[in-house]
Amino acid sequence: MAHDFPLFGDPSGGSHDPAGLSREAVLAAVEARLLTTFGEPSGRAAVTFLGADRIEVLRFGPDAEGLVRYATLGMAAAPMADPTAPVADQVRGPRAELLLTIRGARDTVLRTLATFAATPQVEGLVLAPGGSLDLGSPLWDGAPFTSVLAAEPGGLVPDLELDEPADPVRFLPLLPMTPNEAGWKRVHGAAALEERWLKHGTDLRDADRRGVPLD
Repeated sequence: MAHDFPLFGDPSGGSHDPAGLSREAVLAAVEARLLTTFGEPSGRAAVTFLGADRIEVLRFGPDAEGLVRYATLGMAAAPMADPTAPVADQVRGPRAELLLTIRGARDTVLRTLATFAATPQVEGLVLAPGGSLDLGSPLWDGAPFTSVLAAEPGGLVPDLELDEPADPVRFLPLLPMTPNEAGWKRVHGAAALEERWLKHGTDLRDADRRGVPLD
């Protein structure tokens, strides 16, 4: 495997949940699913944030169409917990990893993706299709996008079933949004924005695309 991303944080350490479903076992299965789907990664990086477990970002490609895919590895180690729940369930609950597909490598996005993947641990967020994550700054150097919309999973990477009673790992595609698109989505909803993109034939993999007309 290539390792041409900078490496941050401490790669050591492990944890186990009360049911015996270890973090290492879950992430090994997630990585195997990614490699089965995309082949060997062309790069990977690790980032550790205060108060959160280590998150890796794997880069795949570019492929024959020039598409590069970035996938997080670490978000699914534990289920996302409802912040209003009195006690977090260490086994049951939604698990996810994030996928970003763009035309051409934009490796400065790795820290953004790691930040998004750590958000459930740090802020108690439960991310689901139709939800959004806002960085408040460009997703990568020079990007016209500051946030992402989580799309429906399953089309690119199939859900990964885990031993019961754990929920499956879902691989959520991320669709970059300009600030205007994000604001419009907050008012009109994710489905309405996706309809706009479809109506205008928007190439959501274009790393330099302009925002869709919203008039």
